[in-house]
Amino acid sequence: MGRPTAWRAYVHIAEVLRRRVSDGTLSAGSLLPSEAALSTEFGVVRNTVRRALGALESEGLIETLPGRGRIVKAPGADSTPGLAYRRIAADLRGAIERGDYKSGAHLPSESSLTMTYGVSRGTARQALAELATAGLVESIQGRGWFVRAP
Repeated sequence: MGRPTAWRAYVHIAEVLRRRVSDGTLSAGSLLPSEAALSTEFGVVRNTVRRALGALESEGLIETLPGRGRIVKAPGADSTPGLAYRRIAADLRGAIERGDYKSGAHLPSESSLTMTYGVSRGTARQALAELATAGLVESIQGRGWFVRAP
């Protein structure tokens, strides 16, 4: 197959990446190569790669994790962008209400939440801030986040 024309290159790139996901070369949770690496591999400019990646993201096949890159989404994964902090907050709220974290208990750090949920530090911080606004947790400078006393 010859090299696709410039205006069809992004379609070709998206097809190749889609195939890599379906055949397992890129498995769920794996990090995609950088835009620069894909630009070099396919001999195109980064905007063309971004267009291909945007198409795959629109299909729900991949997602962008700020500060980490793009990953392959697991089949059936939540595809509602921007709501990850709510999911984290709901999980922590449930754990507090079940008694998994008692009054005064130290909560997982922002770094731990970023690793557990595959989100940015800002997203983890936003989840904790939502719980603080609800009066469930508090931040103690230099020590972390703790469950507030009732």
